[in-house]
Order: sequence, then C-alpha cells, then structure tokens
Amino acid sequence: MTPHMTTTLRGSTDTLTRDALTVLQPGFPGTTPPDWLLRRIGEGLASVGLFGRNIASPEQLTALTARLRAENGDMLVAIDEEGGDVTRLEARHGSSFPGNLALGTVDDPGLTRAVAHELGRRLAACGVDFNWAPSADANSNPDNPVIGVRSFGADPALVARHTVAYVEGLQAAGVAACVKHFPGHGDTNVDSHLATPRIDVDLDTLHARELASFRAAIAAGSKSVMSAHILLPALDPDRPATLSPRILTGLLREELGFDGLIVTDGIEMRAIASTYGIERGSVLAIAAGADAICVGGGMADEGTVLRLRDALVTAVRSGDLPEERLADAAARVRALASWTRAHRAGGAQTGPGAAVQEGTAPGTDTDTGSGGYTEIGLVAARRALTVTPGEKPYEPLTEPPYVASFAPVANIAVGDETPWGVGPELARLLPGTETGTYGTEAGVEDVLRAAGERRIVAVVRDAHRHAWMREALDGLLAARPDTIVVEMGLNQAPPRGALHIATHGAARVCGTAAAEVVTGG
Repeated sequence: MTPHMTTTLRGSTDTLTRDALTVLQPGFPGTTPPDWLLRRIGEGLASVGLFGRNIASPEQLTALTARLRAENGDMLVAIDEEGGDVTRLEARHGSSFPGNLALGTVDDPGLTRAVAHELGRRLAACGVDFNWAPSADANSNPDNPVIGVRSFGADPALVARHTVAYVEGLQAAGVAACVKHFPGHGDTNVDSHLATPRIDVDLDTLHARELASFRAAIAAGSKSVMSAHILLPALDPDRPATLSPRILTGLLREELGFDGLIVTDGIEMRAIASTYGIERGSVLAIAAGADAICVGGGMADEGTVLRLRDALVTAVRSGDLPEERLADAAARVRALASWTRAHRAGGAQTGPGAAVQEGTAPGTDTDTGSGGYTEIGLVAARRALTVTPGEKPYEPLTEPPYVASFAPVANIAVGDETPWGVGPELARLLPGTETGTYGTEAGVEDVLRAAGERRIVAVVRDAHRHAWMREALDGLLAARPDTIVVEMGLNQAPPRGALHIATHGAARVCGTAAAEVVTGG
C-alpha cells in the first residue's frame, strides 16, 4: 500500500470503510474509552471487546458502556466471561460462579441454565450484551493445555445438553451467547495462543464428538459461534478453521445451517499471527465466512485497528475479498446489535434462572467489586464437589492450617491476574491461616519448614499434567499423612491425603465450597 493510499483510506468514511470497521471487535486499554476509540465509533466501529483490564467495578463498567453507547446506541459490547477460571468481570478477585466442568460434573441442566442466566443478568445490568461464551468443546484429551475445566466434560452428549442450557440461560437475560471454539478444541495438546494445534481424526469422529455440541447449540438458537485456530485435515488439510471456507461456509453455514454471527478467536494469537500475519489473516477469515474479527490480547491500540481496516478495504479494491462478502459480514454484526438493543429496550428479562434458586444465601462481600456471591453460584460450587475420605476418620480443622499452593503457569486464556486457591477462604473461616505458593522448584522441606506444627492443606491444579507437582505431593504426604489435598483442576489423578476434595475448577466460589468442607461446615 502506498503512503498516499493509506492517507486516503484513513480519511474516508464511505460505505466500504465503515463496513471494514464494523467487522472489527477490538479491545482497548484502561477503564474509560480512549478518544481514538470514540472517534472510530463515529466512523463505523460497531463493537468492542472487554477484558479484565477494563473493569474495576459494576458502577465503572456501567459508565463505560453508557459512554460507548452515547456515540452509537447500537454499540455491541462483548466480553470474554466464561465464569469459573476465565473471568473478566471478577478478574481481580475470582469468580462468584463455578465454571463449566463443575456444572458438567453436577449434570443438572436446570442448574447450568440458572447459573448462565444469573451471569447474563449481571452482565446486562452493566450494559454488556455479547458474551464470548460458553466453551462447547468436548475435552476428550485430558492433557489439553488450554481447555480443561473450561469444558463441561469429555462426553459429547453431556457437553451438548449443558451447552444448550447455558445458551438458553444467557440469552434469556438478553445477552447473546457465542459457542466456541468451532469446530472443537477439546482434542488438542497445543495452546493456539502459542502455535497451531492439529486434530488428526476422521470425519465420523469429528461429527460424533466435536460437532455434537455445536449442532445442538445452533438448534437452540445460539446467536454466535466463535471459530478456532486449529487445523483439522479431515475437513481442510491446508487452512486452520478460522481461515477455511470449507469449514466456516461449507460446514457451519451450509451443512449445519447456522445463520448467526461467526466471530474469530483472537486474531493476534500466534496460530494466525505468526503464520499469516494479522492483516492477511483478517482478510482470509472474512473471505472464508467469518463476520467479525476479535482483536483482543495486547494489540489493543488504534494503529492495529487502522491496519486491519485498511487491509480489508485494500483487499476489496484489489479483488482479493468480494465486496458483497464484507457487506454481508457487517450486516450480520448490525443484526446482532439490533437483537441486543431490542432486549435492552425491553428491560430486565425474566427467565429460567429465577425459578431454580435454592439454599441459603451466604451474604455479600463488598470487597469483590461485584456485589459478592450470588446464591446460585455457591449452590452450584457446593454440588460440584467430590469428597474422598482417607484411610483414617477425618477430623475437621478447628485451628488455622498452612496452605501449600502448588501453582502451574496459567494458560493465556485464564491469565495470571486472577487469584485462585482456598487460602483466603480458609483464612476467613480460620483467622491466622497462612498460604505459601510453590512452583516447579518446590521443595518438600521448604513446605514443612514453613508449616511447622500446623496441619497442611495442599492445593494442586491439574496434578496429572505436572510431574513436579505429583513429586512434591508424594514427598509431602510421606512426611505428613494428615495433609488435606484440594484438586482445583481436572480431577484425573487418584485421590490421596487425609481428605481429598475435587472442586472441578478454581473459581473463588469453588474455594469457598472446599473451605467449608475442610472446616466441617
């Protein structure tokens, strides 16, 4: 592109340029919209994506979304809020809602629907109307480094029924659902944030395992589907799903009959950016059948938005991208925005969540920045626990213990800003509880020295995937057989300890439920 053409495109507000801006869903830094973002909204930008960096409190979030809609009343405000381990609404404190694996473990679709409805109600109250959730992946590979507890489970039928329940609950609250990561990220051993995963299975397996939940979600009326940056040679041996006309148009649109919005996973992820570059990747994605380009991560700046806008406009003018395809994509973004606006205009939505509340509310915690726990979140977390006693009778803790938290490196989807574990919740019940965090160089002697005479609560996450974690736990249990073990990831390793508690997720509310059991509550 020549400098003159760049200048011309950046000053243009014609239909083509507006459509190019409309299909972008960029993030941005800070808790207030930057001036450049507001200017681009006036030029056609129709969506934004929110992350933990954008959210400090419900009041601040409500003010932020109101400011965006002051520029465009049809603004689509998206968020990556799965609940559980992947939370943006409560990134600083941990989620009040258990994640998908906990819900799948309970296997009560009514509960899943209620949790999703309450999460959607909270998002809608803050002006957020599009959620890049739920994960509809069947986690058939227990060593999957990026899905794991974000999936409802490994069984395709279970995943399908809970995906449907989640979509129904969320959309009853007026928030558009986005099932991901099409056509299924559950059998991968590579994180697509870092490289391109490959799933080498036949078509029959893909249809029976990967596609079952997406087929069900489409039938249930999911407003959106997110594509995955994964290579499935049985469907397309050359291009990852996000860039594949065979997968997005041939399979998703024509064969499965999906007529809603197709949005890409983050275009800046290395599976796309390192192979194609984000400009060419965006053009290929729209050409393949995607309608919106998610631009989150660290590329949240005006320069990136302008580069992608100009790449799309140039591709149309050069004949590499049909103008009708870009116009159709932009129209689908506007159609979804119209659906969400109609729900906002209709006021608070009633739905299946209201009738499923049970149990005793635990109260609120005003330090969470989100109004504290919702009743349904703690109910679900309690029901999801799997508790296995050791050989000797277990005596609940009455004195403050020492919590040894064995922490693997968080995957990029989860992030490292969100706290997890049971230490804070045990400290609330047993003041004086202390927590130490140990990584790959964890030494048993260090833990024993720090614990002294106190009982030890060992907290692990995906112990089956980390040899160093299992070795540390072996040594600790050999020295202190009365150690309590809390597994907050995928529960694949055999239960051990004086008491073993599997929470099926590391949300804050899962820590609360585990702490109640440890203390006999």
